[in-house]
Amino acid sequence: MTSPIPENENERLEKLKDYKILDTAPEMVFDEITELAAEILGCPISFIQFMDEDRQWFKSKYGLPDEMVETPRDVSVCQTTICQNDLLLVPDCSKDERFAELPNVKGEPNLKFYAGMPLVTPSGHAVGTICCIDFEERDLTGNQKESIRRLSRQVVAQLELRRVVTEMDLAIKDRDKMHEELTNEKKRADDLLLNILPSKVANELKDTEKVEPRFYGNVSILFSDFCDFTKLSENMEPKGLIDLLHQYFSAFDKIIKSNKIEKLKTIGDSYMCAAGLPSENRGHAIQVCLAALGMMSYLKRANEQREKLRLKPWLMRIGINSGPVMSGVVGEDKFTYDIWGDSVNVASLMESYSEPGKINLSESTYEQVKEIFDIEERGKIDSGKKGSLSMFYLRSLKKEYSDESGIKPNEEFQRKFGNLLKVYD
Repeated sequence: MTSPIPENENERLEKLKDYKILDTAPEMVFDEITELAAEILGCPISFIQFMDEDRQWFKSKYGLPDEMVETPRDVSVCQTTICQNDLLLVPDCSKDERFAELPNVKGEPNLKFYAGMPLVTPSGHAVGTICCIDFEERDLTGNQKESIRRLSRQVVAQLELRRVVTEMDLAIKDRDKMHEELTNEKKRADDLLLNILPSKVANELKDTEKVEPRFYGNVSILFSDFCDFTKLSENMEPKGLIDLLHQYFSAFDKIIKSNKIEKLKTIGDSYMCAAGLPSENRGHAIQVCLAALGMMSYLKRANEQREKLRLKPWLMRIGINSGPVMSGVVGEDKFTYDIWGDSVNVASLMESYSEPGKINLSESTYEQVKEIFDIEERGKIDSGKKGSLSMFYLRSLKKEYSDESGIKPNEEFQRKFGNLLKVYD
């Protein structure tokens, strides 16, 4: 005998998948309905099953072994039940030609009585059944028939409620995931902004969508560049050149960060930074001088390694000046934090009129740090555009304020000058 198949089988299977019920854990609400069905109909066995392409899977069962979780669809009476919209009542399956040859009817356990109600969804699809079976021929009263009909509607109601709860849970998870993604995206954007702008300036931009230009009465500016960079780069592959610049500039980044100095930009082989902005402090000239000594020390160590490999050394000039500047953010899509003013031009001149391996200070910077550092006076140097300018070479920290390196401040330095390095937000 050919197994009966509902006319809307494909739609029925899709609807069953929508409920996401198959192969889920037992749930008390379904077990209670199953037990109630067995009690009302007075049957030793009852179950709620859902039928997919080739099996009937038991969501809840009463009187069946725990290990029985599914049976083949084609040996099930329920495959006939899902083809109709009302109760299928069979007093004795062995006398019904539709079921008499089924293995569980013809052989053990010799099923006889069957009462099954299809679980018809609001869309009209029978996705499973609620059934009671017995091993004796019997019939049902009118009240019992109506009771199993009501129980089937309760199963469907619970199924719908479960679907809504599942969908809500998925929606909440999707919302939480979207929120997490938005949070991560915002963090990435904030981190990117902080890589471009000082944190104080970045926060102002996020809060007000603009950054007001600001005047600073006294800051210290550092310019550096590598000597004979063009000649050095002519004998290097582009990637090797970029990698080496990245190595040096990354080291400089760490040095100025440790000294609470703000990196402004790099242009080719030139590196520019400033202290005393956007958060002000009184010891900005000290900070820049300490950073300059640290940069030169790093480059010296790097050149020692290059010498062992018989490579040409990279020599650098540094210029430092202190004075007033205007600061602000330029650009809309690509933000740049920059400073302007005559003090910047003088700092650039200090770098131009320095020498390889030297740190050239302007007079204004010298006056702020002469008590702390060992400095060589150069006298007045003709700078061209600015005429004669007093210039000074920074050598090291004075012995009483440093360890043996002449670069790292000691406890006496911290005791006497540490308060100058305090940052004022």
